[in-house]
Amino acid sequence: MRFVLSAARGRARLGVAVVIAAVLLLLTPGAANAVAVTQVSSDPYTGTPGQHRTEVEPDTFAFGTTIVATFQVARINDGGAMNVGWATSTNGGTTWTHGQLPGTTTVVGGPYARLSDPAVTFDARHNVWLISSLALQTNPVRGVAVITSRSTNGGLTWANPVVTATGSDLDKNWITCDNTATSPFFGNCYTQWDNHGDLNRIKMSTSSNGGLTWGPARNTGNNATGIGGQPVVRPNGTVIVPMANASESAILSFRSVDGGQSWRSTVTVASVRSHTVAGGLRSGPLPSAEIDAAGTVYVVWQDCRFRTNCSANDIVMSHSTSETTWSAVTRVPIDATTSGVDHFIPGIGVDRTTSGSSARIGLTYHYYPTAACSATTCRLNVGYISSLNGGTSWSAPTTQLVAPMTLSWLANTTQGRMVGDYISTSIVGGRAYPVFASASAPSGGLFNEPMVTPAGGLPLSGGSLRGAVMVLGGPVAGSTAHGREHRR
Repeated sequence: MRFVLSAARGRARLGVAVVIAAVLLLLTPGAANAVAVTQVSSDPYTGTPGQHRTEVEPDTFAFGTTIVATFQVARINDGGAMNVGWATSTNGGTTWTHGQLPGTTTVVGGPYARLSDPAVTFDARHNVWLISSLALQTNPVRGVAVITSRSTNGGLTWANPVVTATGSDLDKNWITCDNTATSPFFGNCYTQWDNHGDLNRIKMSTSSNGGLTWGPARNTGNNATGIGGQPVVRPNGTVIVPMANASESAILSFRSVDGGQSWRSTVTVASVRSHTVAGGLRSGPLPSAEIDAAGTVYVVWQDCRFRTNCSANDIVMSHSTSETTWSAVTRVPIDATTSGVDHFIPGIGVDRTTSGSSARIGLTYHYYPTAACSATTCRLNVGYISSLNGGTSWSAPTTQLVAPMTLSWLANTTQGRMVGDYISTSIVGGRAYPVFASASAPSGGLFNEPMVTPAGGLPLSGGSLRGAVMVLGGPVAGSTAHGREHRR
């Protein structure tokens, strides 16, 4: 942003005041109107135990002009949902087709009680779209399988799932594929999850035939525990998996250099200092990770290290070009650290046709205008910010993608009101397409919490808002360390 100040000495203070006011206007939540959004899906399940007309926890992936989103449909209070849904655009986000996965839960003739934790990717070598889900049993609610649903016609219809892994207490899966034709492991796909029954032991499995069959579950080199891993693949075939440790007090990463035959020990990306989000909203410092065309990995999460007394979260970022070392943590400068705004649940997207100092990033996030709110006074918003230079500087934020949401409008869970433990942003044709839950007041005793995306996408632009760099240090007073828990 550039402002012209009066050269007259007597008007200098007035000029500075105008600049400050203009900056605050750009950075204050509520300064921008809600953008036009397209509803991409709806919940068809009216029976119990699902909370009808709720959709939560979206992931997206884009390849060519196709975008596929996946999410929980009819969220159940004590874990999972009645099914996993999908929404597909084959024309770069202009129009969308949607439905629910077949052969999964009992409501669609499948063997499982519930599904959770959907994630989507594309396998370019085998021309197949893949959705990974966590299958749950009830009494007690536990993850008994990681399953993979396949689409061979551009994400428009889906086959019954194949089993990736089984267990008695699994959690938090994710999936990606190696889509670089020159990679020695082109066409390998990788699924990550954790075994909550074994202290959140991290597991990885590999498929080399388009997700039809999956190899053995493998541990990291140091038998690491953790949660929320999001694997990405470098052009040379190295797989890098950023994740949170089991207590969500640090971000770690690990890698494979041999196509998933073995996995190295974890390295530390950064410590985590997370402010507990008010109002009982379900949220935590799980990472969102993406990669650019040259193999630079970007990871973001919510963190309060830049706030006095850890009073609110910023979205922070670290990146890696070396596979084993990570940059110092930077703050995405959405607003001033004195603003009192709380930011959380980010979803990063990187334009995979760009890289390095020209990498184009779109970042979507949730926020409260006032961190110190309550379950009745908190107003949940969705914002967006972008960078044209790999996060060196950022655009002014778009602070209201949808109208502010009252927490009672959101699906209820045993861990709080829910929009999702994660969200996602994908980039197609130079535009960012986040998919996220947008809730309005319930009607007829039913929720109104569908999945939406900004109509026509959001622009990728730059700016002069620079992120502050902070060398990792000791804990900040008031920071929160989360205990080991399920996130189903």
